[in-house]
Amino acid sequence: MTGVSVSTGSTSGAGFCGHCGEPYDGGDGPPSYAHRECSERLAMEPPRYCAACRRRMKVQVTPLGWSAECSRHGVLVP
Repeated sequence: MTGVSVSTGSTSGAGFCGHCGEPYDGGDGPPSYAHRECSERLAMEPPRYCAACRRRMKVQVTPLGWSAECSRHGVLVP
């Protein structure tokens, strides 16, 4: 599968949170307190859920960075 650039953060518009997998509730307004914590965590660690489809991703962390792969959307670019 080819690499596709998909947003990795919880601020992905009408998609899903990359950390907890719950629907992102921010829209045009500010996110809930829970998703603010998620965005802080995503600044330090890779996403665990695809922001486009909510599927759990295969994540590999190395000393040089990380890679995440969604079975539907392919490799996510950090």
